[in-house]
Amino acid sequence: MKKMFLLVTLLGLAAALSAKAADAKDTWTSNCAKCHGAEGKGDTKVGAKLGVKDFTDAKVQGDIKDEDAIKAIKEGIKDADGKTKMKAFVTGADSPLSDDEVKALVAYVRGLKK
Repeated sequence: MKKMFLLVTLLGLAAALSAKAADAKDTWTSNCAKCHGAEGKGDTKVGAKLGVKDFTDAKVQGDIKDEDAIKAIKEGIKDADGKTKMKAFVTGADSPLSDDEVKALVAYVRGLKK
């Protein structure tokens, strides 16, 4: 009986993780791919203009801390002149992304590394 409970629990956890990964991919596609590209290479017209980083590059990934990525998603990114380079995707009560969705998105970005 214990083995059956453990198996059911593990299958449920695997399904939940799979659903989060699918949600993160959808979030990426609808909110990030326009600039960062479908594969995260930054090889879009807008990405080239803004100088976005290639998230498939292991060195680029190594230089980015998860907390910095979370902050960028939540607060956006501005250049030295204060001009918005990336809009914030979490804006408080009307936030389009929850904290869990932001963390799942960061995990998705980590998975883009080749």
